[in-house]
Amino acid sequence: MKVLKKGNEAIGEAAIRAGCRYFFGYPITPQNEIPEYMAKMLPSAGGVFLQAESELAAINMVYGAAAAGARVMTSSSGPGISLKQEGISFLAGAELPCLIVDVMRSGPGLGGILPSQADYFQATRGGGHGDYRTVVYAPASVQEMADLVGKSFETADRYRTPVLLAADGSLGQMMEQVEFPEPIDASSRDTSWAVGQGDGKSRKVLSSLNLDAKSMERHNLDLQAKYDKIKECETMAEHYYTEDAEAVLVAYGMAARICKGAVDELRAEGIRAGLLRPITLFPFPERELKEAVRNAGLALAVEMSLGQMVEDVRLAVGCILPVEFYGRTGGVVPTVKEISGVLKDLMKRGADK
Repeated sequence: MKVLKKGNEAIGEAAIRAGCRYFFGYPITPQNEIPEYMAKMLPSAGGVFLQAESELAAINMVYGAAAAGARVMTSSSGPGISLKQEGISFLAGAELPCLIVDVMRSGPGLGGILPSQADYFQATRGGGHGDYRTVVYAPASVQEMADLVGKSFETADRYRTPVLLAADGSLGQMMEQVEFPEPIDASSRDTSWAVGQGDGKSRKVLSSLNLDAKSMERHNLDLQAKYDKIKECETMAEHYYTEDAEAVLVAYGMAARICKGAVDELRAEGIRAGLLRPITLFPFPERELKEAVRNAGLALAVEMSLGQMVEDVRLAVGCILPVEFYGRTGGVVPTVKEISGVLKDLMKRGADK
């Protein structure tokens, strides 16, 4: 049955249905409806909601619950995610599964509360110290926000890694119809690695501290092998009219929704435009993008930032065809006509050369 839900509330409901029973967070706009929803609904599901005294405290509470084998999550926005970075690095180093939600707002600094996609570097480059990455999912609808919550928990467990769900503020605040899956019992998960699990005879220490250089190098190489496996098996992207596209837009999240409208508008004018939408920002869908631009003469990265994902686009296909960029920042959301106009100008300029 479909119900009308705000994006942030859909995340909370989907998390509870996915068996999340622990939430630790701290308020910051535009994600506040997530902790509000969890505060109201999680106790009645037999779970624990706790508003920590800070973002630093919240992420370290996540560490403790994850180490004990609990299905746990936290949420924040850009400035709060910045404060959580040390803890996220600890979680990655100790190989602890959890879900971290970032409902992005404009920056840098405190910035504003309007939607943005300027946390791309922060999300996809690890953000904290050390050679680690987090899997990053980028929904483009309220339905996908709900669907990717369950997917995020599954991926976190499968690879014992923190997973980040990155949505901009407009997706968090908008309301759409959404259909939720049936609740699952997550108590049957394999947590034999967790503190307090197993035969109880051997002492388990889940730490990211390792003072032996060679041992630490081996651990980092093992982590890299895991990230390579994730790249091989977990990359996700959506193709939209890319089969015969002469120009391909590349965008994620809300920007991708707008770009779909631009593609429809351009197609109506006889211009064969297409869209490649990354659903995983890390791993970035390099193979899918190369497939999407096989017949194209131009790629245009569109972001609600001054240009971050465009670097990954250029790394993937920059030697194959020209990659241009168009972005708005500070909370300004581009329009369909704006994007279609930019692409037409770029194509005309290329044809005039």
